[in-house]
Amino acid sequence: MSKTQDELKREVAQAALDFIAPHLTPASMLGIGTGSTANEFINLLGTSGLPFSGTVASSEASAQRLRDFGIPVLDLSLVDSLQFYIDGADEANGALELIKGGGAALTREKIVAAASEFFVCIADESKEVATLGKFPLPIEVIPMAENIVINALRAMGGRPEVREGVITDNRNIIIDVHDFMIADPKATETAINQITGVVCNGLFAHRGADLLLLSGQTGVRSLRA
Repeated sequence: MSKTQDELKREVAQAALDFIAPHLTPASMLGIGTGSTANEFINLLGTSGLPFSGTVASSEASAQRLRDFGIPVLDLSLVDSLQFYIDGADEANGALELIKGGGAALTREKIVAAASEFFVCIADESKEVATLGKFPLPIEVIPMAENIVINALRAMGGRPEVREGVITDNRNIIIDVHDFMIADPKATETAINQITGVVCNGLFAHRGADLLLLSGQTGVRSLRA
C-alpha cells in the first residue's frame, strides 16, 4: 500500500529529528521553518523530550504552533547563532539549491537560514528536480514597486503574477514567476535581488541546504552538499 503525502512528511520529519538528536544540548537553539512538512517536524519536536534551549521561527504561524507545545520562541536579535535550521522546500536540485516561499515566508526563512550553522531541508522525493523552475519562483516585493518588478521579471524571460490575497508577515506582496527555468540559481538569485523594490526572492542558492532528506515509498534518502 502506497504511503500518503502526510505519511511521507511525517517520515522525513522524523528522519530530521533523528539526525539532530545526538547533537543537541540544553544550550542548543533551533531555527524552525514554515509549511506542512515543517509543521510535522514541530509536532514531533514538541513531544520528543529532547534537550534544547529554544527556537527562532520563520513565520508567525510556526511561532504560534511552537508556543502551543510550550516551546520557547525567541526573536533572532536575542540569539547569537542557531545550531540547526529545519525547513521544507518547494523544489531542490542535486546541488542542494532550493526554491522556497510557497507559504510566503521566504524572507524570514532566508534570514533564519543565514543565521544557522547547519540547514536540514526536509521534503518528499517529488520535490527533487534536475533544474529549478517548474515551481513558480516566489518573490517578496514592496507593494509600491509592483510594476517595476513585474516589468523587470518579464525582461528576464519570466511570466510574473501577483499572488492574490496574500500579504506577508512583513506587510509586502508576493509575485510568483512562472515559466522560468533556472540554469544558474546563484546568478539568478543575485540578479533578482538587484531589482529595485525586491525584498527577497525564493532561490536559496548562495545559502542552500547542508543536508537534504527526501522521503519516498522505499524510505528516506539523504543528500549532502
